[in-house]
Amino acid sequence: MSADGPTILATSGGLRRADRIDWQPAPLAHHAVELAGVTGRAPRVCLVPTAVGDDPRLVMTFYDNAWRLGWAASHVALLPMPNVDDLRAHLLAQDVIWVWGGSVAGLLALWRLHGLDTVLREAWEAGVVLTGVSAGSICWHTGGTTDSFGPALQPVINGLGLLPYANGVHHDSEPERRPTLRRLVAEGILPTAHATDDGAGLLYRGTELVEVLTERDGARAYRVEADGDGGATETELPFRRLPDRP
Repeated sequence: MSADGPTILATSGGLRRADRIDWQPAPLAHHAVELAGVTGRAPRVCLVPTAVGDDPRLVMTFYDNAWRLGWAASHVALLPMPNVDDLRAHLLAQDVIWVWGGSVAGLLALWRLHGLDTVLREAWEAGVVLTGVSAGSICWHTGGTTDSFGPALQPVINGLGLLPYANGVHHDSEPERRPTLRRLVAEGILPTAHATDDGAGLLYRGTELVEVLTERDGARAYRVEADGDGGATETELPFRRLPDRP
């Protein structure tokens, strides 16, 4: 089972606070699983927490959530060594690959070291739904803005490039994200970008942005492009509000 063609849902969301555990999946994450179109069995959802150093508490909470939701859960850890013998076979067997946030620079370096850049492209081409939050959103694009190198935002320009755009995340919640992205696009350091507020996601089919989805009232997404006169313009994109989930 696979999605209807290469599919990426790149987000600044997909999770929310929970009463009894650290967090639980929010509508964007549920929608990513639905995009895989699985019927008659549990959807296979693989967490990739590279960007937070394969945090074991995060992994434990993911399995707790998956058990509650009826997902067939797995995870790929790279530290201190890969936790599965054949990374390619494992990832290609998934319906959804969910990449967590954290250090996008560290994520990209480790993925390339272990050949996951090639494997994830293959999975994307095969119809495995790729999704993620923050660093797990930027990684599919050419690059974006990151705090991987310190509190002051800097550009990352060596994303996987499955999508021909830059990506801005947390556009409404971190004050420097918006002006930094605009400046980098205006200066030509980053190409035309798609940016998301917290609670918004970008649905791509192939390399085409086909829909903006939101899970929170007020969340929006934007296209940021150079204006040809040394500046950049920001255009709010049409969106669809996903229904709340229990």
